[in-house]
Amino acid sequence: MTFYNNQMEYRVTLNTELNLFVVFDKRDENHFATGKTIEEAVQELSKQV
Repeated sequence: MTFYNNQMEYRVTLNTELNLFVVFDKRDENHFATGKTIEEAVQELSKQV
């Protein structure tokens, strides 16, 4: 799924083996973050930008 917020466009997946959400920056698939919730993963990705 692709989501948008005011600052970035990102894609969310769920790693079922680790039970973690993975958020990828749509502009650079090598730029990603993980979290126990989608919100946590998006916050981590935002910190990297």
